[in-house]
Amino acid sequence: MGIAITEFWGNNYYKHPPLTDEMIQFVEESLDVKLPESLIALLKMQNGGYTRRFVFPMTKRTSWSANHVPFDSLSGIVTDPSIRTAQNILDTEYMTNEWNLPERQVLLAGDGHWWITLDYRNGANPTVHWIDVECEEDIELAESFDDFFNKLVPESEFEL
Repeated sequence: MGIAITEFWGNNYYKHPPLTDEMIQFVEESLDVKLPESLIALLKMQNGGYTRRFVFPMTKRTSWSANHVPFDSLSGIVTDPSIRTAQNILDTEYMTNEWNLPERQVLLAGDGHWWITLDYRNGANPTVHWIDVECEEDIELAESFDDFFNKLVPESEFEL
């Protein structure tokens, strides 16, 4: 299953600049992580923004729904402080402190109350987690970013 990488992106509302190798190096050094190659490939196509509205199917109920969690945006890497955006992986440290999130997360999407993260707590190869701060949920969604991406379903094709 899965979606084609060319069918992933929607609007780059915040007009993030194209991703460079220097930006990747900066975020990896700043957060002390190695980002998954498949995530970097997506961000090289469009450096963050809104997706074409996907969901990740769930077999376990979450605070969001009985059968899915949303994935309608993906944060990019924006190193230029003059660009104002709500979708920046570099906000991870600030948001982790602000929302009292577990350490060793890279925030991919969320609104403050909930997040989809790369979870590095168990080592260099991150799992993907759903974290709901208010409901104290911390649920592993996928063993890798590739696994997560390959299980995304267009919202329009999913029974909500």
